[in-house]
Amino acid sequence: MSNNIDDRWLSRQELADRIGLPVKTLAQWASKGTGPRYARMGRHVRYRVSDIVEWEAAQMEERCEA
Repeated sequence: MSNNIDDRWLSRQELADRIGLPVKTLAQWASKGTGPRYARMGRHVRYRVSDIVEWEAAQMEERCEA
C-alpha cells in the first residue's frame, strides 16, 4: 500500500473545509460537471488529492490568464 499523500481520498466535507466553500457548492458543481474530478464509492463521493491539486492549479492558470 502506498503512503503517497496524493493517493489519499477526501470526503466532500474535507474538500469543502480545504477550499473554504460549502458542501452544497461542491454538490452543485458535481451535478453540473464542473469542479474537481470525483468518484462515487457506494453512496459516498470521494475526491483524490492528486485530482484536487491538478484542479486547483488549473484554476490558478485560468485566473492568471484572465
